[in-house]
Amino acid sequence: MKIGLQINRFDWPGGPAAIGPTLARVTRAADEAGFDSIWVMDHFFQIRGLGPAEDPMLEGWTALGFMAATTSRARLGLMVGGVHYRLPGLWVKAATTLDVLSGGRAWLGIGAAWNEEESNALGFPMPPLATRFEMLEETLQIARAMWSGERGSEETHDGRHYRATRLLNSPQAISRPRVPILVGGGGEQKTLRLVAQYADAANVFGDADRLRHKYAVLAEWCERVGRPPAEIERTTLQVAGPGRDAGGRAALVERFGQLAEAGAQHVIVGIGPDGHEPDVIERWAEVIPAIHGL
Repeated sequence: MKIGLQINRFDWPGGPAAIGPTLARVTRAADEAGFDSIWVMDHFFQIRGLGPAEDPMLEGWTALGFMAATTSRARLGLMVGGVHYRLPGLWVKAATTLDVLSGGRAWLGIGAAWNEEESNALGFPMPPLATRFEMLEETLQIARAMWSGERGSEETHDGRHYRATRLLNSPQAISRPRVPILVGGGGEQKTLRLVAQYADAANVFGDADRLRHKYAVLAEWCERVGRPPAEIERTTLQVAGPGRDAGGRAALVERFGQLAEAGAQHVIVGIGPDGHEPDVIERWAEVIPAIHGL
């Protein structure tokens, strides 16, 4: 099993001036501890459940570029990007830039988004959900075209929402056959169908029973579109952390084992309010070998 770390808060001691040094230290430690991936959210305000909107929040792609310079092995991505925040060509160029500068370690994490309050506050037009799913499908089509061949595609994309006359991508991504595409969400009629048709990974929430069900639905969609389910990495975002004693760490590994039995291959965990404390990553380092063995 792979394990990823989502850095979902920046309300660290020292205020704005300390965010950069703290982020560098946390990402460097996570990379050295053995995390397979490191993620940030694609939000501009802090989200409900994690803190008030006024809490510090960094723009995702810029943060990932900074993190690429402080790490050397973990893959980096947004968990997950809101499709209406950027036009398709910019999504692909940003992910390609991260991939090139990180030595082939980028993810393109993307979804239909949900935070209407945030979008309204900052002036991002947020079409209805059905429209955002149409935009997401076209973005995935354009991404696969731009990541084809040595420099993308010369074909025109003439869709309902986007028209692109030359899908040039130079430099091309280092990752092959493309920067892996992760689509977030567990919707059984639209989201998992898009995963089966276009993506390289799915990310869903929930306990082991819910994951088992969602992965089964994904397999059904793969059968419908004629794609082997083994081509798609099954990921999940969870709230979890290693305890301070051996019993708590053993319980964590047992829980991850249950997720593995349900079909999860890559578990991504939020950093938590104490994630800036050095001993948190140190405790994770103690359990990561056992998680990798699942």
